[in-house]
Amino acid sequence: MNIDTQQQAAVTVLTPRGPLLAGDAKEVRAAVKDAIASNHGRVVLDISKVPYTDSHGLEMITEIGTELVNTGRVFKLAGANETMREVLALTEVGALCEQFDDVTTAVRSFA
Repeated sequence: MNIDTQQQAAVTVLTPRGPLLAGDAKEVRAAVKDAIASNHGRVVLDISKVPYTDSHGLEMITEIGTELVNTGRVFKLAGANETMREVLALTEVGALCEQFDDVTTAVRSFA
């Protein structure tokens, strides 16, 4: 899986491309955790290029969301398509993160 990384001011934006499935979820998890460690949790996961996910992707979002909540921070997702929003809502995984329509709004929410 390709994961684009972009720095916007003090926020790291990670954009995975493709379905978020088992092996890919591990790769995204590692990239997000590295970004969190090096950027004090100011990370946005832009999922606008992720058409769908399986349970491994949901588990990754749950794990990172829980870890950040336990340290007083919030996991921020941006650009979820309708399918992803439905899955996040139905599984209640979306409750562990803040969701934004676009990256710009998510980045600005750190101010």
